[in-house]
Amino acid sequence: MKKILVTGAAGFIGFHIAKALLDRGDAVVGYDNINDYYDVSLKYGRLKKLGINKEEIKGHNITNSELFPNFKFVKGDLCDRDFLNKLFALETFDHVINLAAQAGVRYSVENPQAYLDANVQGFLNILEACRKYPVDHLVYASSSSVYGSNTQMPFSVHHHTDHPLSLYAATKKSNELMAHTYSHLFDIPTTGIRFFTVYGSWGRPDMALFLFAEAINNAQKIKVFNHGEMERDFTYVGDIVEGVMAVLDQPARPNPVFDKTSPDAGSSDAPYRLYNIGNSKPVKLMEYIKALEKAMGKTAEKEFLPMQAGDVKKTYADVQDLRQDFNYQPNTPLKEGIQEFVEWYLAYKQS
Repeated sequence: MKKILVTGAAGFIGFHIAKALLDRGDAVVGYDNINDYYDVSLKYGRLKKLGINKEEIKGHNITNSELFPNFKFVKGDLCDRDFLNKLFALETFDHVINLAAQAGVRYSVENPQAYLDANVQGFLNILEACRKYPVDHLVYASSSSVYGSNTQMPFSVHHHTDHPLSLYAATKKSNELMAHTYSHLFDIPTTGIRFFTVYGSWGRPDMALFLFAEAINNAQKIKVFNHGEMERDFTYVGDIVEGVMAVLDQPARPNPVFDKTSPDAGSSDAPYRLYNIGNSKPVKLMEYIKALEKAMGKTAEKEFLPMQAGDVKKTYADVQDLRQDFNYQPNTPLKEGIQEFVEWYLAYKQS
């Protein structure tokens, strides 16, 4: 049994990963500040599925799960360096999965400080804790947004990512650079995973699928940006979870053929790796909406709007490295994933 810290455990992906780790028998400590970026009742709902009741969460106290004997939850902020270090000293983690972050491309235009605090300072505190209290592997969330203005498709981890289009993307790129530094200086195995437009049950209400479903359910217009001329590599959350767990179980190693005269952007002579996790099948936004309409049995009224600041027109993941190193590739069909989301969404709204 491994003991794994999952930060952002009350979040969308963090909840699913914590649940999957517990189901396979690992010991998990969840860590989340439960901020109000979106409705906290959704976060508490996820935690309840993990056996953590809202009423029992008090300050920095450890809350034990009523459903999973191997799960504990702690409410805390990554910026609270002293408390984070105390937790690492107390629990002696084998692995860390860092998913806690300030999310959202568009919100980063409005509130940049939140991204520097959570995504840069918070990640530095995680790296420092992993240095002081050594772990076998640090896996952390990056994002497809790091590809920025690059139009070379599909996006590969071997491409350089030096032209981000949002501060959110810049902070995720900085996480990759910071991780490499700590892998080089302190021999900490680190793996960054670039997620591509994740969707599924218990998703965030600020993401397209949830927003569209809400609007359709309430007979309101859905906002379709760039007049619908967008493509996304939509990736089902269950596929994301399987990929993260596969990566977690094989700590990053130095690339034995790394060439410093022509350095590979996705690996290093330090124990450092990057991977894309995407469906590798870009879908036009209007097709995505049609699939949702069919699953909900309703037609959406649409408001076509210009491109939003920080957005990109298309994402497309090259997952060759994931296939090669782990014999794994996300493969959930879009219609199947959307149907699963709609069933969850309608049940959640009635609960």
